[in-house]
Parts: sequence; C-alpha cells; structure tokens
Amino acid sequence: QADSARAKFIGIFPIPDTYNPDDDKIYFFFREVSQETSTSDRAILSYVGRVCQNDIGGQRSLINKWTTFLKARLVCSIPGPEGADTHFDELQDIFLLSTRDERNPMVYGVFTTTSSVFKGSAVCVYSMADIRAVFSGYYAHKESVDHRWVQYDGRIPYPRPGTCPSRTYDPTVKTTRDFPDDVISFIKRHPLMHRAAQPVGRAPVFTQVNVDHRLTQVVVDRVTAEDGQYDVLFLGTDTGTVLKVLSITKEKWDMEEVILEELQVFKQQLYIGSRDGLAQLSLHRCHTYGKACADCCLARDPYCAWDGNSCSRYTPTSKRRARRQDVKYGDPITQCWDVEDSNLETGDEKLIFGIEFNSTFLECVPKSQQASIRWFIQRSGEEHREELKPDERVFKTEYGLLIRSLQKKDTGTYYCKAQEHTFVHTIVKLNLNVIENGQMENSHRVEEDPSRTRDLQAESRLRYKDYLQLLSSPSFSLDEYCEQMWHREKKRQRNKGGPKWKHAQEIKKKRNRRHHQPSST
Repeated sequence: QADSARAKFIGIFPIPDTYNPDDDKIYFFFREVSQETSTSDRAILSYVGRVCQNDIGGQRSLINKWTTFLKARLVCSIPGPEGADTHFDELQDIFLLSTRDERNPMVYGVFTTTSSVFKGSAVCVYSMADIRAVFSGYYAHKESVDHRWVQYDGRIPYPRPGTCPSRTYDPTVKTTRDFPDDVISFIKRHPLMHRAAQPVGRAPVFTQVNVDHRLTQVVVDRVTAEDGQYDVLFLGTDTGTVLKVLSITKEKWDMEEVILEELQVFKQQLYIGSRDGLAQLSLHRCHTYGKACADCCLARDPYCAWDGNSCSRYTPTSKRRARRQDVKYGDPITQCWDVEDSNLETGDEKLIFGIEFNSTFLECVPKSQQASIRWFIQRSGEEHREELKPDERVFKTEYGLLIRSLQKKDTGTYYCKAQEHTFVHTIVKLNLNVIENGQMENSHRVEEDPSRTRDLQAESRLRYKDYLQLLSSPSFSLDEYCEQMWHREKKRQRNKGGPKWKHAQEIKKKRNRRHHQPSST
C-alpha cells in the first residue's frame, strides 16, 4: 500500500466501475518516493491507486486495513529515439472532465520533471478504460538478486485480488472479511501492477520546457464550436499566471498546442482564504496615506510614491521624474518641495462642542504606522501651548484623546502632532468649546439643585465607561451605543416626572370611564 509518510496525495475521486454499486471504487492519484528499479535507485514516481468502497478490512490479516488496494504507475513522457523517453514524473494536479458516461471521465494530469538540469512541465490525458485495463492485467513481482519488479506469471487466487466483494458475483463472499487467506496474502505481496497507465496517444497534450515557471494546476472546459468539441485547458503556474491553452487532436493522435492567452491573475493582489470565504486585497493602497507629499513619504511603503499630485503606485520603469520616495529614511524634508522645515502646522481644523461634566472624545489617527502622537493645548485667552499629560481625567488612546468630566478650563485649541525621527507635523487642530451645564439647564427652565451636579457627574462616569467599551470592543458599534443612550434617557425622563406622570394617567382613566358609561334602558 502507499506509504503515507512518503506519499503525496494529489486527488481522490469516487468513480463507479460498473452499474453494480457493490463494485464502486475510490481512485487515488499520488506521487511517492519509489524503489521500483533497484534497491539503490530511489526516485519520485506518480501512481494511480484504487480501493473498493465497501472494503472493511480482513478477518485474520489486514484487520482494519485495506484488503483491495492496488496501484499502478502513471506515466507521462515524450517518446524519444531508441526508447530514450523524456519523463515528467512528479504529479502536481489532477482534474476529472465529466462525460456523458459517469463511469468514464477523462483524467487530466499536470506533471513536472524531477531533474535539476532539465526543467519542464507537461499535461497528459488518460481514459478510465485504459486505467481499468491496467488493473485487470498482470501483477508485478520482485525477484532475482537485484529485486527488480517483473511480471508475475504464477497462480492467482480466487476471487481475483482487488475485486470488490459482491453477492452478485459470489454469494459466499459478502464482505472483505470473507476473503480467503491466500487472497489477503497475495495482495500484501503484490500491490503493484506490472503495466503502467499510459496517456492517450502515448504523449502529452501540452508541454513547456526552458521557461521561468512550472505548471501547478489544471482546469478543463469542454467547448462546443462550429466545427466540433474542443477541450480548453486553464493551466496555473507557480508565478501567478494562468495559461489558456487549446489542444487540437489531429490524425493519428498528433496534437497541436495553441496558447490562446496568458492571464495575469494576481496583478499585485493578495488573496486570503478561510473557512468563511476568500478575500482579495491589493498589495498597495497608496490613496490611504493622505493627499500630501509628506504623508506619502512618511508611509515608507515601497509600493507607493508621490507623483506631484497624489500618492500613487510606484513602478521602477516609470519615466516620470517627479516621483518622490524615501523608503530607507522616510524624510519628507529632502523629498517634498512644499516642506520647508521639520515642524509643519498643516492639518485639518475642526470645531468641537462639549458639555460641562460630560465626556468628549477628540479623534486623531495618523496615516503612518510608525508615528508617535503628542497632544498640545492652547487654552482660551493664552498664547503659549503646553503638552497634555495623561491623568485621572485625560486618557490617550490609539484613536485619539478621551477627556472625562469636562470643565470650563478645558476650552481651547488642541493640536494632535505626529512625530517620526526629527519630522513633526500637525495632523488635526481641534477647537474645543465647553458649554456650561447651566446654559443647557436654563433652556429647559430646570431649578438648580446641588444633587443635580452629582447626578451629572455620575452620568458622566457612566458615559465614560460606555466610551471605553466602545473603544475596546469591536463588536460594540456606535449605533448600539447611541440606541443604549436613547433608552437610558427615556427611562430617566420617565422616572424624573414620576408623581406628576401618575396623576396625569389617573385623570385620563377617569375621563375614559365618564365617556364610556353604559346607557340605561
């Protein structure tokens, strides 16, 4: 049997052999390190193996092991003068092309050479009828001093080793456990067939040699044209291209190879596969680095460069001399014409409103992954800036600055600065205006109450926890947070007007009873 430690299984397919389901078999296509030629000559060879679907193992020998497994050499070679064939021995892929008869699909295989000197790939086609004929032929046998495989001409036990048990053929053999001991013993010593499975026409339908790639996969589509049916081969390579090939069969199985197209599949794309699906990502997303030369340069992405107008895909063969890129140092001062010093005050400017005793979040996300962020504040009415340090109210996150329990003194202009090496630039400038809580309360004519301040501070702490939950949990969306806050506010308003609300409900009930009294007869 195939040694799983030495074998590389390429494809496994259930293929019915006859109209009797008891005769259905599983076909294996694999390659393995073989010792067919001699004890010292080890080579990688390709095989087709099969086993009965109803094989449950032997009774006294091969218990819980296959008792019907046989294998045959799978040959793909170019005939040469005086039998000096060019062999493609390493099977890389198998594709079964369905036909009208489910028992006889066409088997397409991709093979490569094992030689380090001569490199090439080939596609061979096999018919299931030819493969079955091999398994119905002579068994191989090791004999003589050099232990070469030769044709076995001795007695073959009954039922023939490799035959599936079936009451149709022999009522006494219902399962593989009913096989006689001599059948089990024979198949243990003779798992290999003497004759190899040869391709249709005894030659490949497509070959490639002396190229910078090798074929790795194959998919075949049978197309009906005006003048007949043709098999179009889509051949994948190890360099990310797909060859679209037409193989035309002429007289005496002479083949004409026509490469219709070479498709560049990846085109700088990254494919990520998982149990849930397949994702496609571009290797370069230069537009995400911003609209400034400095941002593009600081990204230090070898796929991207500044072209004078935007951060775009960099190609070494580009003739545009305005391309600006510095992957090694990431220094925009030496690359960007619009950068004169190492401390730029560029960046977006936004107006932010916050309410006293509540929390607020100042967002700042650098374009570059290598940047370190520093926050500065220029308080209202002051000319100098001071760097913000985290404390019990101020928290720095990777997405920005969180300020708890806003105070009036927090009003001012906040500068979010990114620093890489000696280059510093402002990402965003946020003008924060803190609205006194009293102004909000006056709009609703709410009486001042010392306990109200404590309530607001407690509510601010709750909202601060919500902010942390929102930032730390990717599954907790902003919409869910807003909906949660809306329900909390509705509940608070209902509890706040408790007695008055209950009194209004009692009056409403009395009115309903007056209007719906039953009329007397």
